[in-house]
Amino acid sequence: MNIINLLKIAFKALNNNKMRCFLTMLGVIIGVGAVITMLAIGEGSKASIKSQISEMGSNMIMIMPGSEQRGGVRQSKDDMQSLKPSDYEVLKENAKLLSYITPSVSSQGQWINGNNNYPSQVQGVNSEYLDIRQRHISDGQMFTEQDVKSAAKVCVLGKTLVDNLFPNGESPIGCVVRFGKIPMTVIGVLEPKGYNTMGQDQDDLALVPYTTVMKRILAIDYLQGINASAISEEQSMAAMEEVSEILRSSHKLRATDADDFQVLSMQELSDMISATSSMMTLLLAAVAGISLLVGGIGIMNIMIVSVTERTREIGLRMSIGAKGRDIMMQFLIEAIIISVTGGLLGITLGGLATWAVSAIANWPVRIDAFSVILSFAVCTFIGILFGFYPAAKASKLDPIEAIRYE
Repeated sequence: MNIINLLKIAFKALNNNKMRCFLTMLGVIIGVGAVITMLAIGEGSKASIKSQISEMGSNMIMIMPGSEQRGGVRQSKDDMQSLKPSDYEVLKENAKLLSYITPSVSSQGQWINGNNNYPSQVQGVNSEYLDIRQRHISDGQMFTEQDVKSAAKVCVLGKTLVDNLFPNGESPIGCVVRFGKIPMTVIGVLEPKGYNTMGQDQDDLALVPYTTVMKRILAIDYLQGINASAISEEQSMAAMEEVSEILRSSHKLRATDADDFQVLSMQELSDMISATSSMMTLLLAAVAGISLLVGGIGIMNIMIVSVTERTREIGLRMSIGAKGRDIMMQFLIEAIIISVTGGLLGITLGGLATWAVSAIANWPVRIDAFSVILSFAVCTFIGILFGFYPAAKASKLDPIEAIRYE
């Protein structure tokens, strides 16, 4: 019996049980749609994270104090004071692979302007912060090196802070606002950047000379971190090694001593977040893939029922010359048609669900062609796998016994 006749018989058999056929497909449809949607959300998140990190500067290097062990006891984060302003000066003078560098100290508090107040953070930096983080001034100007040296009480506000402290739309430039009890003159406003992938408002901050934060707000003599930018992305690893060598020498660490600081690059951060995101995506896809397995079991179940119902038909065909392999191919084709059709409908459902997630939840999504091909290939394989047993069972029926079956 040729394949055309087998296809005609398969379509006729499925057409006689439309509702049962659709319900059998439903598990495959939901499974494929769920897998595509989960992978689209995962891929969209990874792409969005990489984009955000790229905007921050792919060659950015972060230097943070490391937790030391003293007397066998690991110090808490508050006790980590291994970075000093002198470390910044040493790096600025000796690091050849850094294009920009800024100390970093921060604090949380209440910003006040007349009757308006808003809780936000103050970020203590120098003027090179803008180049490192790729930020720009939309109004006014950035504070100068002289402001840093004199610990001037000046600030540059983010858009969110401006909107909450100056709700009537007046220009904040030249106005005096307070951070707690400390008056600050607004000399600039940052260009808005909006929310990042983590849901953090990038405009909810104020930039202040780091010396001002250290002396007038926190009353500390150490840095909470140092941010820098390598001269190029290709030189990031070499720049990190250079920074480590300079700081180890500055801190007079012996060859056997562990670093009392940490040096991280945006590439390392990107790789770490991508690895975590990939693992979560695979986990979600695996959970969604269980629906495919359930759908496959449904196909096998309904094909076994179909073989039982059509036992007399199978006996008649075999008695007039149909071979076992023809019967087997007939039922296998029916199982494949169910799974492939379910896969195509599942792909459509996945596309619609992904669009809904993007439009309603405003999540970053990206449908990868590989995920569509993989889902379709898996559902086809499931049709063959779970359709094989009922088809083999049908092919092994005895024609005489099959005709007698009631």
